[in-house]
Amino acid sequence: MGGNLCKHAKDFASPPPLDNPYAMKVTYYGHSCFSVEAGGKNLLFDPFIRPNPLASAVKFDGIAADYILISHAHDDHMSDAIDLARRTGAMVISNFEIGEWLGKQGVSRVHELNHGGAFKFDFGRVKLVNAVHSSSLPDGTYGGNPGGFVVETRTGNFYYSGDTALTFDMKLIGESTTLAFAALCIGDNFTMGVDDAIKASEFIRCGEILGLHYDTFPPIKIDHAAVVKKFHAAGKNLHLLKIGASHTFPRA
Repeated sequence: MGGNLCKHAKDFASPPPLDNPYAMKVTYYGHSCFSVEAGGKNLLFDPFIRPNPLASAVKFDGIAADYILISHAHDDHMSDAIDLARRTGAMVISNFEIGEWLGKQGVSRVHELNHGGAFKFDFGRVKLVNAVHSSSLPDGTYGGNPGGFVVETRTGNFYYSGDTALTFDMKLIGESTTLAFAALCIGDNFTMGVDDAIKASEFIRCGEILGLHYDTFPPIKIDHAAVVKKFHAAGKNLHLLKIGASHTFPRA
């Protein structure tokens, strides 16, 4: 697999149980919103569900979260964060500016990080890493610098790029962390497109990729078959999950 450090889920004879210490279950909720069951907790990323017509079949009240991680302040990444945090009691992990703003909205459990900083939670370690994008809060105020997350748990490690351009900083992730999978934006126009996402997967040394940030709006619609074929030609497995579907990634 061209130096791929990741294994493929088909190596399991049958789907592992949710508390399997050697696997992580990922559920896709559309756009860039997904959850990962890892380290004994449910981690929910960038909740944008109810405003997304493509996710209309998702039962919002059934979404669970112990932690909510927000990469940046755009509405299509945090529109449902306040209501989910209040309902679930989840702790929100994000940058300083988003954390401060959420606190003013009545979200009581917030952990603020800044770029290059990491913290050990009960499920594992989270590091906020660089992303090249823009960021503004729903009221138009400054949302801080956008970011991505490197998450290390006993059930495996993974990287979520957030919305970003391709950056050489990704090479540092590949040099320091063995990843079971990476969640990368692939829709182009506002973020990396397919070619840059493939290059990113090479930088981070991971060939199991969860595709994000595509199809939601006309400028980011993709040809699924062509994109998957392109990743495959590069020795990578691109997973384009149906909204509401799940996939299990074994620990690398």
